[in-house]
Amino acid sequence: MQGRIAELAIGTSTLRNQGAPGVLSAARKFLKQLDLAAFRTRTPERFQARLNMTTRHLKGRLPRGARNWGAARKAVNIFLRDVLYNHYLRSRHTLNRLEEWLEVPLDRDVAAALRGESEGAALPRWKTIKRLTPDVSRRYQSVAQVVARRKGTQRVHLDLHYWRRRDGGT
Repeated sequence: MQGRIAELAIGTSTLRNQGAPGVLSAARKFLKQLDLAAFRTRTPERFQARLNMTTRHLKGRLPRGARNWGAARKAVNIFLRDVLYNHYLRSRHTLNRLEEWLEVPLDRDVAAALRGESEGAALPRWKTIKRLTPDVSRRYQSVAQVVARRKGTQRVHLDLHYWRRRDGGT
């Protein structure tokens, strides 16, 4: 099941134009082998530490020319979101608590939507996922947390909200 989620979560559009061939296969291979039980933590601080460590490890496994923090973080965030959405993996690894701690996977569209929210007016202009830094990511995630709270959801779900908006949904 974990392998299937890794294959589906990291599609061709997820990490396109990252600067080297083999990015998709490297990310998928890493995520298929990821110890999901390690994310079963008791505090948001420990979860964040695990997320940061996993991002660094994936970054190091990406092909030369594509080893950027933003691509690694996006892949991990999308994968963990899809693990949360999968009943079997969520239950097997007791990951129910993840929902409140997961980040919204960032990309150009999510960044634009967050900047369009009243809380996001001071966010820096989005560049590219390759140029995303931990500091800029934290700023976007902080705004996403406030926006999600206002909307009565968790920030991990905001990309689905914004995606529906792009397709004419609400």
